[in-house]
Amino acid sequence: MSDTKPGSLQLPQMPQSYWRVSAPLPSFPKLEKDTEVDAVIIGGGITGITTAYLLTKQGLRIALLEADVILNGTTGHTTAKITAQHDLIYDELIGTIGEERAKQYYEANRDALSFIKQMIQDHRIECDFSEEDAYIYAQRESSAEKLHKEAAAYEKLGIDGGFVDKIPLAVPSAGAVKMPHQARFNPLQYIVSLLPHITNAGGAIYEHTTAVEVDEGTAPVVITREGWRVKAKHVVACSHFPFVDRHGLYFARLHAERAYVLAAKVQESYPGGMYLSADNPKRSIRSVTSTDGEQLLLIGGENHKTGQGICTIDYYESLLGFAAQHFKVESIPYRWSAQDLITLDKVPYIGPITSGLPNIYIATGFAKWGMCHSTVAAMLLSDTIAGRENPYRDLYSPQRFHPNPSIKNAITQNFDVAKQLITGKLENVNKQAGVLQPGEGAVVTYNGKRAGAYRDDAGTLHIVDTTCTHMGCEVEWNDGERSWDCPCHGSRFNYEGDVMEGPANQPLRKLGGE
Repeated sequence: MSDTKPGSLQLPQMPQSYWRVSAPLPSFPKLEKDTEVDAVIIGGGITGITTAYLLTKQGLRIALLEADVILNGTTGHTTAKITAQHDLIYDELIGTIGEERAKQYYEANRDALSFIKQMIQDHRIECDFSEEDAYIYAQRESSAEKLHKEAAAYEKLGIDGGFVDKIPLAVPSAGAVKMPHQARFNPLQYIVSLLPHITNAGGAIYEHTTAVEVDEGTAPVVITREGWRVKAKHVVACSHFPFVDRHGLYFARLHAERAYVLAAKVQESYPGGMYLSADNPKRSIRSVTSTDGEQLLLIGGENHKTGQGICTIDYYESLLGFAAQHFKVESIPYRWSAQDLITLDKVPYIGPITSGLPNIYIATGFAKWGMCHSTVAAMLLSDTIAGRENPYRDLYSPQRFHPNPSIKNAITQNFDVAKQLITGKLENVNKQAGVLQPGEGAVVTYNGKRAGAYRDDAGTLHIVDTTCTHMGCEVEWNDGERSWDCPCHGSRFNYEGDVMEGPANQPLRKLGGE
Protein backbone atom coordinates (compact mmCIF):
# COMPACT_ATOMS: atom_id res chain seq x y z
CA MET A 1 0.00 0.00 0.00
CA SER A 2 1.32 3.43 -0.95
CA ASP A 3 0.87 6.83 0.63
CA THR A 4 1.07 8.65 -2.71
CA LYS A 5 -1.69 11.25 -2.89
CA PRO A 6 -3.45 11.26 -6.27
CA GLY A 7 -3.90 15.04 -6.07
CA SER A 8 -0.11 15.51 -6.11
CA LEU A 9 0.18 13.73 -9.48
CA GLN A 10 -0.60 15.24 -12.85
CA LEU A 11 -1.68 13.48 -16.01
CA PRO A 12 0.03 14.58 -19.23
CA GLN A 13 -2.14 17.15 -20.97
CA MET A 14 -2.20 15.22 -24.24
CA PRO A 15 -2.14 11.44 -24.78
CA GLN A 16 1.14 10.03 -26.02
CA SER A 17 2.19 6.40 -26.24
CA TYR A 18 5.60 5.49 -24.83
CA TRP A 19 6.05 3.00 -27.67
CA ARG A 20 5.71 5.75 -30.27
CA VAL A 21 8.63 7.73 -28.82
CA SER A 22 10.81 4.72 -27.97
CA ALA A 23 11.58 3.55 -31.51
CA PRO A 24 12.88 5.40 -34.59
CA LEU A 25 9.98 5.24 -37.02
CA PRO A 26 10.80 5.47 -40.72
CA SER A 27 8.48 7.25 -43.13
CA PHE A 28 7.23 5.94 -46.45
CA PRO A 29 5.84 7.63 -49.56
CA LYS A 30 2.23 7.98 -50.60
CA LEU A 31 1.02 5.79 -53.45
CA GLU A 32 0.82 7.97 -56.56
CA LYS A 33 0.41 5.52 -59.42
CA ASP A 34 -1.37 2.33 -60.42
CA THR A 35 0.56 -0.81 -59.61
CA GLU A 36 0.32 -4.60 -59.73
CA VAL A 37 1.62 -7.04 -57.13
CA ASP A 38 1.05 -10.59 -55.92
CA ALA A 39 -0.54 -9.48 -52.63
CA VAL A 40 -1.76 -6.15 -51.32
CA ILE A 41 -2.00 -5.73 -47.55
CA ILE A 42 -4.23 -3.09 -45.98
CA GLY A 43 -3.03 -1.88 -42.58
CA GLY A 44 0.42 -0.98 -41.25
CA GLY A 45 0.26 -2.52 -37.77
CA ILE A 46 1.88 -5.66 -36.42
CA THR A 47 -0.53 -7.93 -38.33
CA GLY A 48 0.02 -6.32 -41.72
CA ILE A 49 3.78 -5.94 -41.34
CA THR A 50 4.33 -9.49 -40.06
CA THR A 51 2.20 -10.80 -42.93
CA ALA A 52 4.22 -8.71 -45.39
CA TYR A 53 7.44 -10.10 -43.90
CA LEU A 54 6.31 -13.71 -44.30
CA LEU A 55 4.96 -13.21 -47.82
CA THR A 56 8.13 -11.52 -49.06
CA LYS A 57 10.13 -14.42 -47.59
CA GLN A 58 7.99 -16.67 -49.82
CA GLY A 59 9.06 -14.60 -52.82
CA LEU A 60 5.81 -12.72 -53.34
CA ARG A 61 5.71 -9.11 -54.52
CA ILE A 62 3.71 -7.16 -51.94
CA ALA A 63 2.35 -3.66 -51.47
CA LEU A 64 1.31 -2.55 -47.99
CA LEU A 65 -1.13 0.39 -47.80
CA GLU A 66 -1.51 2.40 -44.58
CA ALA A 67 -4.16 5.13 -44.34
CA ASP A 68 -2.16 7.13 -41.76
CA VAL A 69 1.40 6.32 -40.72
CA ILE A 70 2.60 2.84 -39.80
CA LEU A 71 2.29 1.58 -36.23
CA ASN A 72 0.03 4.41 -35.09
CA GLY A 73 -3.04 2.27 -34.41
CA THR A 74 -3.55 -0.39 -31.77
CA THR A 75 -0.02 -1.76 -32.23
CA GLY A 76 1.40 1.59 -31.12
CA HIS A 77 -0.99 1.80 -28.15
CA THR A 78 -1.01 -1.71 -26.72
CA THR A 79 0.25 -3.03 -23.37
CA ALA A 80 2.32 -5.51 -25.45
CA LYS A 81 1.90 -8.73 -23.51
CA ILE A 82 2.90 -11.79 -25.53
CA THR A 83 0.77 -14.39 -23.84
CA ALA A 84 -1.78 -17.15 -24.33
CA GLN A 85 -3.44 -16.12 -21.04
CA HIS A 86 -6.31 -14.03 -22.35
CA ASP A 87 -8.27 -13.27 -19.20
CA LEU A 88 -10.58 -16.05 -17.95
CA ILE A 89 -11.11 -17.46 -21.43
CA TYR A 90 -10.50 -21.20 -21.40
CA ASP A 91 -13.34 -22.35 -19.16
CA GLU A 92 -15.66 -20.17 -21.29
CA LEU A 93 -14.31 -21.53 -24.59
CA ILE A 94 -14.76 -25.14 -23.48
CA GLY A 95 -18.43 -24.32 -22.91
CA THR A 96 -18.97 -22.40 -26.16
CA ILE A 97 -16.74 -23.92 -28.86
CA GLY A 98 -15.75 -27.21 -27.26
CA GLU A 99 -12.67 -28.71 -25.68
CA GLU A 100 -10.84 -29.49 -28.93
CA ARG A 101 -11.20 -25.94 -30.29
CA ALA A 102 -10.32 -24.42 -26.89
CA LYS A 103 -7.09 -26.43 -26.86
CA GLN A 104 -6.31 -25.26 -30.40
CA TYR A 105 -6.84 -21.65 -29.30
CA TYR A 106 -4.17 -22.12 -26.62
CA GLU A 107 -1.79 -23.93 -28.97
CA ALA A 108 -2.11 -21.27 -31.68
CA ASN A 109 -1.14 -18.51 -29.24
CA ARG A 110 1.62 -20.64 -27.73
CA ASP A 111 3.02 -21.10 -31.24
CA ALA A 112 2.83 -17.35 -31.85
CA LEU A 113 4.87 -16.64 -28.73
CA SER A 114 7.48 -19.15 -29.90
CA PHE A 115 7.55 -17.51 -33.35
CA ILE A 116 8.16 -14.03 -31.89
CA LYS A 117 10.87 -15.35 -29.58
CA GLN A 118 12.59 -17.10 -32.49
CA MET A 119 12.38 -13.97 -34.65
CA ILE A 120 14.02 -11.91 -31.93
CA GLN A 121 16.84 -14.45 -31.63
CA ASP A 122 17.34 -14.94 -35.37
CA HIS A 123 17.46 -11.22 -36.19
CA ARG A 124 19.09 -10.16 -32.91
CA ILE A 125 16.34 -7.63 -32.25
CA GLU A 126 16.79 -5.32 -29.27
CA CYS A 127 13.21 -4.82 -28.07
CA ASP A 128 13.21 -5.15 -24.27
CA PHE A 129 12.03 -8.76 -24.56
CA SER A 130 11.63 -10.49 -21.21
CA GLU A 131 10.11 -13.82 -20.29
CA GLU A 132 7.52 -13.30 -17.55
CA ASP A 133 4.92 -15.32 -15.69
CA ALA A 134 1.35 -14.15 -16.32
CA TYR A 135 -1.29 -13.97 -13.59
CA ILE A 136 -5.03 -13.38 -13.48
CA TYR A 137 -5.74 -12.40 -9.89
CA ALA A 138 -8.94 -12.02 -7.90
CA GLN A 139 -9.46 -8.69 -6.20
CA ARG A 140 -12.28 -10.13 -4.09
CA GLU A 141 -12.81 -13.45 -2.30
CA SER A 142 -16.08 -13.87 -4.17
CA SER A 143 -14.12 -14.16 -7.45
CA ALA A 144 -11.92 -17.05 -6.31
CA GLU A 145 -14.43 -19.61 -7.63
CA LYS A 146 -13.97 -18.26 -11.18
CA LEU A 147 -10.22 -18.76 -10.83
CA HIS A 148 -10.63 -22.37 -9.71
CA LYS A 149 -12.84 -23.07 -12.75
CA GLU A 150 -10.20 -21.56 -15.03
CA ALA A 151 -7.46 -23.60 -13.33
CA ALA A 152 -9.54 -26.74 -13.92
CA ALA A 153 -9.80 -25.77 -17.59
CA TYR A 154 -5.99 -25.45 -17.73
CA GLU A 155 -5.68 -28.99 -16.41
CA LYS A 156 -8.27 -30.35 -18.84
CA LEU A 157 -6.54 -28.71 -21.83
CA GLY A 158 -3.01 -29.60 -20.76
CA ILE A 159 -1.99 -25.97 -20.22
CA ASP A 160 1.07 -25.43 -18.04
CA GLY A 161 -0.03 -23.46 -14.98
CA GLY A 162 -2.82 -23.39 -12.44
CA PHE A 163 -4.13 -21.83 -9.25
CA VAL A 164 -1.77 -20.12 -6.79
CA ASP A 165 -2.65 -18.61 -3.41
CA LYS A 166 -0.49 -15.50 -3.74
CA ILE A 167 1.02 -13.22 -6.36
CA PRO A 168 4.43 -11.50 -6.15
CA LEU A 169 2.89 -8.04 -6.62
CA ALA A 170 1.91 -5.99 -3.57
CA VAL A 171 -1.76 -5.54 -4.44
CA PRO A 172 -4.61 -7.21 -2.55
CA SER A 173 -5.55 -10.56 -4.05
CA ALA A 174 -7.53 -13.67 -3.18
CA GLY A 175 -5.45 -16.00 -5.29
CA ALA A 176 -4.62 -16.16 -8.98
CA VAL A 177 -4.30 -18.37 -12.04
CA LYS A 178 -0.70 -18.49 -13.20
CA MET A 179 0.58 -19.24 -16.71
CA PRO A 180 4.39 -19.42 -16.62
CA HIS A 181 6.92 -18.61 -19.35
CA GLN A 182 4.96 -15.90 -21.15
CA ALA A 183 6.65 -12.67 -22.28
CA ARG A 184 6.53 -8.94 -22.88
CA PHE A 185 8.44 -6.67 -25.27
CA ASN A 186 8.55 -3.31 -26.99
CA PRO A 187 6.30 -3.95 -30.01
CA LEU A 188 7.50 -1.05 -32.14
CA GLN A 189 11.18 -1.85 -31.71
CA TYR A 190 10.35 -5.41 -32.75
CA ILE A 191 8.25 -4.50 -35.79
CA VAL A 192 10.52 -1.69 -37.02
CA SER A 193 13.32 -4.26 -37.21
CA LEU A 194 11.29 -6.27 -39.73
CA LEU A 195 10.77 -3.39 -42.16
CA PRO A 196 14.19 -3.58 -43.89
CA HIS A 197 13.64 -7.28 -44.55
CA ILE A 198 10.43 -6.38 -46.40
CA THR A 199 11.79 -3.49 -48.44
CA ASN A 200 15.10 -5.21 -49.23
CA ALA A 201 13.09 -8.07 -50.69
CA GLY A 202 11.26 -5.66 -52.99
CA GLY A 203 8.17 -5.07 -50.86
CA ALA A 204 6.59 -1.61 -51.19
CA ILE A 205 5.13 0.24 -48.20
CA TYR A 206 2.89 3.28 -48.67
CA GLU A 207 1.66 5.68 -45.96
CA HIS A 208 -1.21 8.20 -46.18
CA THR A 209 -2.85 5.85 -48.69
CA THR A 210 -6.45 4.98 -47.84
CA ALA A 211 -8.06 1.93 -49.44
CA VAL A 212 -11.76 2.54 -49.96
CA GLU A 213 -13.01 -0.18 -52.29
CA VAL A 214 -12.19 -3.51 -53.93
CA ASP A 215 -13.18 -4.62 -57.39
CA GLU A 216 -13.65 -8.31 -56.75
CA GLY A 217 -12.61 -11.17 -59.00
CA THR A 218 -9.82 -13.64 -59.68
CA ALA A 219 -7.43 -10.67 -59.72
CA PRO A 220 -9.04 -8.14 -57.35
CA VAL A 221 -8.18 -4.45 -57.56
CA VAL A 222 -7.88 -2.26 -54.47
CA ILE A 223 -8.92 1.34 -55.15
CA THR A 224 -7.55 4.18 -53.03
CA ARG A 225 -9.29 7.42 -52.08
CA GLU A 226 -7.30 9.25 -54.76
CA GLY A 227 -8.37 6.72 -57.38
CA TRP A 228 -5.13 4.75 -57.74
CA ARG A 229 -5.59 1.07 -58.47
CA VAL A 230 -3.56 -1.81 -57.02
CA LYS A 231 -4.15 -5.09 -58.83
CA ALA A 232 -3.24 -8.26 -56.95
CA LYS A 233 -3.85 -12.00 -56.75
CA HIS A 234 -4.56 -11.67 -53.02
CA VAL A 235 -5.94 -8.89 -50.79
CA VAL A 236 -5.33 -9.04 -47.04
CA ALA A 237 -7.30 -6.61 -44.84
CA CYS A 238 -5.51 -6.06 -41.50
CA SER A 239 -7.27 -2.81 -40.65
CA HIS A 240 -9.55 -3.72 -37.71
CA PHE A 241 -12.99 -3.59 -39.30
CA PRO A 242 -12.73 -4.99 -42.83
CA PHE A 243 -12.33 -1.86 -44.95
CA VAL A 244 -14.79 -3.35 -47.42
CA ASP A 245 -17.89 -5.16 -46.15
CA ARG A 246 -20.36 -4.66 -48.95
CA HIS A 247 -22.92 -7.10 -47.56
CA GLY A 248 -22.65 -6.01 -43.92
CA LEU A 249 -21.40 -9.42 -42.80
CA TYR A 250 -19.16 -8.12 -40.02
CA PHE A 251 -20.76 -4.97 -38.62
CA ALA A 252 -23.23 -7.15 -36.70
CA ARG A 253 -20.50 -9.57 -35.60
CA LEU A 254 -17.95 -7.19 -34.09
CA HIS A 255 -18.02 -4.45 -31.49
CA ALA A 256 -15.33 -1.93 -30.53
CA GLU A 257 -14.01 -1.29 -27.03
CA ARG A 258 -11.48 1.21 -25.70
CA ALA A 259 -9.09 0.76 -22.79
CA TYR A 260 -6.59 3.10 -21.15
CA VAL A 261 -2.95 2.96 -20.06
CA LEU A 262 -0.72 5.01 -17.77
CA ALA A 263 3.07 4.74 -17.78
CA ALA A 264 4.12 5.44 -14.19
CA LYS A 265 7.56 6.14 -12.78
CA VAL A 266 7.67 4.52 -9.32
CA GLN A 267 10.14 4.38 -6.47
CA GLU A 268 9.92 0.71 -5.50
CA SER A 269 11.47 -2.19 -7.40
CA TYR A 270 9.18 -4.39 -9.45
CA PRO A 271 8.96 -8.13 -8.59
CA GLY A 272 8.37 -9.22 -12.19
CA GLY A 273 5.33 -10.78 -13.80
CA MET A 274 2.35 -9.57 -15.80
CA TYR A 275 -0.98 -9.14 -14.04
CA LEU A 276 -4.64 -8.79 -14.95
CA SER A 277 -7.53 -8.59 -12.52
CA ALA A 278 -10.38 -11.08 -12.88
CA ASP A 279 -12.84 -8.47 -11.63
CA ASN A 280 -14.11 -5.17 -12.93
CA PRO A 281 -12.88 -2.54 -13.21
CA LYS A 282 -10.05 -4.29 -15.03
CA ARG A 283 -6.48 -3.63 -13.92
CA SER A 284 -3.51 -4.65 -16.06
CA ILE A 285 0.04 -4.27 -14.73
CA ARG A 286 3.44 -4.94 -16.30
CA SER A 287 6.83 -3.24 -16.36
CA VAL A 288 8.90 -1.80 -19.16
CA THR A 289 12.55 -0.72 -19.22
CA SER A 290 12.68 2.65 -20.93
CA THR A 291 15.30 3.59 -23.49
CA ASP A 292 17.22 5.53 -20.82
CA GLY A 293 17.29 2.52 -18.49
CA GLU A 294 14.49 3.59 -16.14
CA GLN A 295 11.73 1.22 -15.14
CA LEU A 296 8.14 2.23 -15.79
CA LEU A 297 4.95 0.48 -14.78
CA LEU A 298 2.22 0.20 -17.38
CA ILE A 299 -1.11 0.29 -15.57
CA GLY A 300 -4.11 -0.28 -17.81
CA GLY A 301 -7.81 -1.03 -17.75
CA GLU A 302 -11.16 0.79 -17.66
CA ASN A 303 -12.68 -0.98 -20.67
CA HIS A 304 -15.84 0.40 -22.27
CA LYS A 305 -17.58 0.40 -25.65
CA THR A 306 -16.23 3.07 -27.97
CA GLY A 307 -18.32 6.25 -27.92
CA GLN A 308 -20.15 5.12 -24.79
CA GLY A 309 -19.46 5.54 -21.09
CA ILE A 310 -18.46 8.37 -18.79
CA CYS A 311 -16.30 11.41 -19.54
CA THR A 312 -13.20 9.70 -20.95
CA ILE A 313 -10.62 11.63 -18.92
CA ASP A 314 -12.25 10.10 -15.83
CA TYR A 315 -10.98 6.67 -16.89
CA TYR A 316 -7.43 7.97 -16.73
CA GLU A 317 -8.16 9.52 -13.34
CA SER A 318 -9.43 6.17 -12.07
CA LEU A 319 -6.21 4.45 -13.15
CA LEU A 320 -4.24 7.25 -11.51
CA GLY A 321 -6.07 6.65 -8.24
CA PHE A 322 -5.28 2.93 -8.40
CA ALA A 323 -1.61 3.60 -9.14
CA ALA A 324 -1.30 6.07 -6.27
CA GLN A 325 -3.03 3.68 -3.88
CA HIS A 326 -0.73 0.72 -4.51
CA PHE A 327 2.60 2.18 -5.67
CA LYS A 328 4.95 5.01 -4.74
CA VAL A 329 4.39 6.97 -7.92
CA GLU A 330 6.77 9.80 -8.73
CA SER A 331 5.23 10.91 -12.02
CA ILE A 332 3.11 9.88 -15.01
CA PRO A 333 5.18 10.69 -18.13
CA TYR A 334 2.81 9.03 -20.62
CA ARG A 335 -0.84 8.15 -21.05
CA TRP A 336 -2.63 6.59 -24.01
CA SER A 337 -5.58 4.47 -25.02
CA ALA A 338 -6.25 1.71 -27.54
CA GLN A 339 -9.18 0.33 -29.46
CA ASP A 340 -9.92 -3.34 -30.02
CA LEU A 341 -12.63 -5.31 -31.75
CA ILE A 342 -14.38 -8.29 -30.19
CA THR A 343 -16.17 -11.06 -32.09
CA LEU A 344 -19.35 -12.87 -31.12
CA ASP A 345 -17.50 -15.85 -29.63
CA LYS A 346 -14.29 -13.98 -28.61
CA VAL A 347 -12.20 -15.85 -31.19
CA PRO A 348 -10.73 -13.67 -33.98
CA TYR A 349 -11.85 -13.86 -37.60
CA ILE A 350 -8.85 -14.83 -39.75
CA GLY A 351 -9.21 -16.11 -43.30
CA PRO A 352 -11.22 -15.52 -46.50
CA ILE A 353 -13.85 -12.82 -45.96
CA THR A 354 -16.51 -15.07 -47.52
CA SER A 355 -16.50 -18.49 -49.14
CA GLY A 356 -17.23 -16.79 -52.48
CA LEU A 357 -14.15 -14.57 -52.26
CA PRO A 358 -11.33 -17.00 -51.43
CA ASN A 359 -8.55 -14.53 -52.29
CA ILE A 360 -9.77 -11.62 -50.11
CA TYR A 361 -8.79 -12.18 -46.47
CA ILE A 362 -9.41 -10.49 -43.13
CA ALA A 363 -7.72 -10.56 -39.73
CA THR A 364 -9.76 -8.87 -37.02
CA GLY A 365 -11.38 -9.23 -33.60
CA PHE A 366 -8.27 -9.76 -31.48
CA ALA A 367 -10.13 -8.71 -28.30
CA LYS A 368 -7.19 -6.88 -26.67
CA TRP A 369 -4.76 -9.77 -27.23
CA GLY A 370 -3.26 -8.65 -30.51
CA MET A 371 0.42 -9.42 -29.98
CA CYS A 372 -0.08 -13.17 -30.25
CA HIS A 373 -3.20 -13.12 -32.42
CA SER A 374 -1.55 -10.83 -34.97
CA THR A 375 1.24 -13.36 -35.32
CA VAL A 376 -1.25 -16.24 -35.52
CA ALA A 377 -2.98 -14.31 -38.32
CA ALA A 378 0.23 -13.65 -40.25
CA MET A 379 1.27 -17.30 -40.09
CA LEU A 380 -2.21 -18.59 -40.98
CA LEU A 381 -2.71 -16.18 -43.88
CA SER A 382 0.75 -16.73 -45.34
CA ASP A 383 0.15 -20.49 -45.19
CA THR A 384 -3.23 -20.09 -46.89
CA ILE A 385 -1.83 -17.91 -49.67
CA ALA A 386 1.00 -20.40 -50.20
CA GLY A 387 -1.44 -23.30 -50.37
CA ARG A 388 -0.10 -24.92 -47.20
CA GLU A 389 -2.26 -26.56 -44.56
CA ASN A 390 -2.58 -24.80 -41.21
CA PRO A 391 -4.03 -26.60 -38.17
CA TYR A 392 -5.92 -23.50 -36.99
CA ARG A 393 -7.74 -22.63 -40.22
CA ASP A 394 -11.17 -23.87 -39.12
CA LEU A 395 -10.86 -22.45 -35.59
CA TYR A 396 -10.43 -18.90 -36.91
CA SER A 397 -12.57 -19.19 -40.04
CA PRO A 398 -14.66 -16.02 -40.51
CA GLN A 399 -17.48 -18.23 -41.83
CA ARG A 400 -17.92 -20.15 -38.56
CA PHE A 401 -21.01 -19.72 -36.41
CA HIS A 402 -21.60 -21.15 -32.94
CA PRO A 403 -25.36 -21.06 -32.28
CA ASN A 404 -25.54 -20.36 -28.55
CA PRO A 405 -23.03 -17.53 -27.96
CA SER A 406 -23.18 -16.16 -31.50
CA ILE A 407 -26.95 -15.74 -31.70
CA LYS A 408 -27.21 -14.30 -28.20
CA ASN A 409 -24.36 -11.84 -28.67
CA ALA A 410 -25.50 -10.83 -32.17
CA ILE A 411 -28.95 -9.94 -30.82
CA THR A 412 -27.43 -7.97 -27.94
CA GLN A 413 -25.03 -6.06 -30.18
CA ASN A 414 -27.62 -5.21 -32.81
CA PHE A 415 -30.02 -4.01 -30.12
CA ASP A 416 -27.29 -1.77 -28.72
CA VAL A 417 -26.50 -0.35 -32.18
CA ALA A 418 -30.18 0.42 -32.77
CA LYS A 419 -30.44 2.02 -29.35
CA GLN A 420 -27.40 4.23 -29.96
CA LEU A 421 -28.66 5.23 -33.40
CA ILE A 422 -32.07 6.28 -32.11
CA THR A 423 -30.72 7.97 -28.96
CA GLY A 424 -28.31 10.09 -30.98
CA LYS A 425 -30.99 11.23 -33.39
CA LEU A 426 -33.43 12.16 -30.61
CA GLU A 427 -30.94 13.87 -28.29
CA ASN A 428 -31.99 17.38 -27.24
CA VAL A 429 -28.90 19.60 -27.49
CA ASN A 430 -28.91 23.10 -26.00
CA LYS A 431 -25.21 23.96 -25.77
CA GLN A 432 -23.84 26.63 -28.11
CA ALA A 433 -20.37 26.54 -29.67
CA GLY A 434 -19.57 30.06 -28.52
CA VAL A 435 -19.27 29.04 -24.86
CA LEU A 436 -16.44 26.55 -25.47
CA GLN A 437 -13.06 27.35 -23.95
CA PRO A 438 -9.67 26.49 -25.59
CA GLY A 439 -9.13 22.72 -25.46
CA GLU A 440 -12.84 22.01 -24.99
CA GLY A 441 -15.14 20.07 -27.31
CA ALA A 442 -18.83 19.21 -27.13
CA VAL A 443 -21.97 18.36 -29.03
CA VAL A 444 -23.69 21.68 -29.74
CA THR A 445 -26.58 23.22 -31.66
CA TYR A 446 -25.40 24.90 -34.87
CA ASN A 447 -27.85 26.49 -37.29
CA GLY A 448 -30.61 24.64 -35.48
CA LYS A 449 -29.06 21.17 -35.88
CA ARG A 450 -26.85 18.80 -33.87
CA ALA A 451 -23.15 19.42 -34.55
CA GLY A 452 -19.74 18.81 -33.03
CA ALA A 453 -17.57 21.73 -31.96
CA TYR A 454 -14.02 21.98 -30.67
CA ARG A 455 -12.03 25.09 -29.81
CA ASP A 456 -8.31 24.42 -30.21
CA ASP A 457 -5.59 25.78 -27.94
CA ALA A 458 -5.12 28.78 -30.24
CA GLY A 459 -8.81 29.65 -29.87
CA THR A 460 -9.92 28.53 -33.35
CA LEU A 461 -13.34 26.87 -33.46
CA HIS A 462 -13.84 23.72 -35.56
CA ILE A 463 -17.42 22.58 -36.29
CA VAL A 464 -18.34 19.28 -37.95
CA ASP A 465 -21.46 17.31 -38.72
CA THR A 466 -21.76 14.61 -36.04
CA THR A 467 -23.35 12.05 -38.37
CA CYS A 468 -20.87 9.18 -38.81
CA THR A 469 -20.07 8.61 -42.48
CA HIS A 470 -20.19 4.85 -42.00
CA MET A 471 -23.84 4.08 -41.19
CA GLY A 472 -25.28 7.34 -39.90
CA CYS A 473 -24.99 7.07 -36.11
CA GLU A 474 -24.20 10.23 -34.16
CA VAL A 475 -20.63 10.52 -32.87
CA GLU A 476 -19.79 11.63 -29.34
CA TRP A 477 -16.92 13.78 -28.06
CA ASN A 478 -13.97 11.98 -26.46
CA ASP A 479 -12.30 14.58 -24.24
CA GLY A 480 -9.45 12.27 -23.20
CA GLU A 481 -8.26 11.87 -26.80
CA ARG A 482 -9.83 14.98 -28.38
CA SER A 483 -11.67 12.92 -30.97
CA TRP A 484 -15.19 12.19 -32.21
CA ASP A 485 -16.11 8.54 -31.56
CA CYS A 486 -19.01 6.54 -32.99
CA PRO A 487 -20.93 4.48 -30.39
CA CYS A 488 -22.30 2.07 -33.02
CA HIS A 489 -19.27 0.54 -34.77
CA GLY A 490 -16.26 2.37 -33.32
CA SER A 491 -15.27 4.76 -36.12
CA ARG A 492 -13.17 7.65 -34.82
CA PHE A 493 -12.45 11.09 -36.26
CA ASN A 494 -10.12 13.89 -35.16
CA TYR A 495 -11.53 17.28 -34.20
CA GLU A 496 -11.30 18.44 -37.81
CA GLY A 497 -13.39 15.44 -38.90
CA ASP A 498 -10.65 13.35 -40.55
CA VAL A 499 -10.86 9.55 -40.09
CA MET A 500 -8.65 8.13 -37.35
CA GLU A 501 -10.11 4.62 -37.21
CA GLY A 502 -12.59 2.75 -39.42
CA PRO A 503 -14.86 1.25 -40.51
CA ALA A 504 -15.65 4.76 -41.81
CA ASN A 505 -13.37 5.76 -44.67
CA GLN A 506 -14.81 9.22 -45.37
CA PRO A 507 -14.36 12.29 -43.09
CA LEU A 508 -17.09 14.05 -41.18
CA ARG A 509 -18.57 16.95 -43.11
CA LYS A 510 -17.09 20.30 -42.07
CA LEU A 511 -19.76 22.85 -41.17
CA GLY A 512 -17.75 25.91 -40.27
CA GLY A 513 -15.51 27.51 -37.71
CA GLU A 514 -13.90 30.79 -36.86
